[in-house]
Amino acid sequence: MLVYSKYADDILLDLLKKDDQLAYTEIFERYCKLLVNHAYKMLGNPDEANDVVQEVFLSIWNKRYELTITGSLSSYLYKATKNRILNHIAHEKVVSNYAESISNFIENDYVLADSQLREEELEAIIAKEIELLPAKMREVFLLRKVEDLSYEEIALQLNITDKTAKQQVYNSLKILREKLKNFVGVFVW
Repeated sequence: MLVYSKYADDILLDLLKKDDQLAYTEIFERYCKLLVNHAYKMLGNPDEANDVVQEVFLSIWNKRYELTITGSLSSYLYKATKNRILNHIAHEKVVSNYAESISNFIENDYVLADSQLREEELEAIIAKEIELLPAKMREVFLLRKVEDLSYEEIALQLNITDKTAKQQVYNSLKILREKLKNFVGVFVW
């Protein structure tokens, strides 16, 4: 290994192209720490910096037969590291945007869908409980709360007093509140 440490970069590259693993090891030993420090300055994360540099060296090994470097090896390695960092940052941005869109969906759309589902379930329960009211009481209740008729209009239509209409609505609300108190903490009509 001592002999390889004395070789210039261009000689190491020629040996690397001839499948010389010791030449590759020397290139790695010569530049790894420098490249990791460079990557760390750009990424701010030592694990990510190490990963990026490992990817650069893996790429060099995998492409060793067709590797063409114009200029110095150190310039090539710094540029390759910089490109990997930029790809990493772009990938992280895509992942971050995706995570943000998922988070927005969960916070907004999912909650809205869940809220709509609960509302529909509650409406079905209320409709069922209204159907269970005594017939005359149900009729008065629906005319007041669904048809939005006044007590006087209900009294005229059903040939009852407006006081009876008010009492029927009051009684129906009392029954419904009692039956629905397990479903809703405060139930306001």
